[in-house]
Amino acid sequence: MFIQPLVPAGHSLVLSFLLAASPIIVTLFVMGILRRPAWQATLGGLIVGLLVATTIWGLPAKLAVASISNGVVFSLLPVMWIALSALFLFNVAVQNGRFDAFRDWIIQHVPNDRRIMLVVLGFCFSAALEGVAGFGTPVAITSALLIMLGFPALDALTYVLIFNSAPVAFGGLGIPVTVLGSITGLPADVLGATIGRQLTPFALLIPFYVMALYGGWRSVRQTWPVLLVAGGSFALTLLIISGAGLYSLSNVLSSSVALVATIGFLRFWKPASDPQYAIDLSGLNSQQAGAAPAVPRWQGWIPWITVIAVVIAWDALHIAKIGTLPIHWPGLDNAVFISLYKTPYAAVWKFEPLGTGTAILVATILTALFTRTTLQQFGAAARTTLKQGWLAVVTVALTIGLAFLMNYSGMTYTLGYAVSSAGMVFPLVSVFLGWIAVFLTGSDTSGNALFGNLQVAAAHQLSLDPVLFASANSSGGVMGKMISPQNITTGVSVTSLKGQEGTVLARTFKHSLFLTFCIGLVVVFQQFVLR
Repeated sequence: MFIQPLVPAGHSLVLSFLLAASPIIVTLFVMGILRRPAWQATLGGLIVGLLVATTIWGLPAKLAVASISNGVVFSLLPVMWIALSALFLFNVAVQNGRFDAFRDWIIQHVPNDRRIMLVVLGFCFSAALEGVAGFGTPVAITSALLIMLGFPALDALTYVLIFNSAPVAFGGLGIPVTVLGSITGLPADVLGATIGRQLTPFALLIPFYVMALYGGWRSVRQTWPVLLVAGGSFALTLLIISGAGLYSLSNVLSSSVALVATIGFLRFWKPASDPQYAIDLSGLNSQQAGAAPAVPRWQGWIPWITVIAVVIAWDALHIAKIGTLPIHWPGLDNAVFISLYKTPYAAVWKFEPLGTGTAILVATILTALFTRTTLQQFGAAARTTLKQGWLAVVTVALTIGLAFLMNYSGMTYTLGYAVSSAGMVFPLVSVFLGWIAVFLTGSDTSGNALFGNLQVAAAHQLSLDPVLFASANSSGGVMGKMISPQNITTGVSVTSLKGQEGTVLARTFKHSLFLTFCIGLVVVFQQFVLR
């Protein structure tokens, strides 16, 4: 059995920390500074990680290969199965005209102002998609809509990535919270309520933050009523639902309430007309020129209502558990000893043929039937999905392969051990553990599984509240989603920015750091002022 060393580099925690972080640093440098495609950056990080893991940490080559292969398979099922199924739904909607119909419905019922479109689609609608799909697909779908409405591709991606923060902790019907509870042994409903309180101020303020970035303070002054309605309705619903112990419905209900409340409010209030932000309708199809629409505009909602309904029913009926088969990864399961937790490291891949990805695929087929999509259109959507998604599959496989390598070698635990040794500064920096984990894996669920126990152990050691810091891991992690190679790569897959993931990272990185630091301040306030 391989025993993970915590401080392998000359008994120096600082040096060990820097070496453990080197794959992350390389990935960020290649993507953000050299502006290379994400697959090249993650490949570089994986190569560096493999060298460091096998030489400095002493991980046997056989275990290194096994851990990477385990990560690659996990990236395919369930991660990319969910993402590709959601992209397939998007492409079916494009092929059968329902995506255009949805755009046209929004144009008809929302003021002709790109700033308002940004709030309705970038915040409310993408949050609803995050509640059922995640893994970058809300970014891809919503960005495509905004680009069709006249947003530059880079702007659309950047703003939606920043918006795609507060909803993440309760995405996928609250799976991140469920996993955090099972890993730490803490009550999931209590964790959900604590995370809800941590993220409520951000849910309220994030529309104002993004509007300030997009249109400056002048636009904030002109649009603050709708920003308040969107952020306030989302935040209040999040606080109430998560506080009531219904964390699995927190994101779905919060985003739905925000979407309905915002569109309803816009029937009675509109911002002052500003030609600078008006959408040029002349470039759109004849539906906007008064011609009879080829597809009734209301049918644009069919794909999204169908997928939300199917995923909720799928979860309520526990269909995902049917046929589930735990596979103990050959040569890796319990072959590594986690020094930090003093326990063997299991390597069990859960084969879940009827998981969320399959639910979304069923929703796609139902959408095709409801909208009488032809076989030719259905096949064209499948081919487009494969063309868009293959590079994202490669990138995500490399990224999660690196994450698993760092986990099983002990490099990730060295990072966590170093951060947890920060003493009384720990309440401020603990959120960056979740941030690191979600950057690596692209998933708040995986970040909670990785560092949830570490947060609890450090909290006990420092006589701090374990529930608060387990929750901080999840809340900090959501701010790492906007810089995750997995999230960015899936997001750019439907835009003209393929291969320019580094440009997107450079735009979002400073916001990710700043917002994570702000989460840290909230945690400090909760620990030392409210308790």
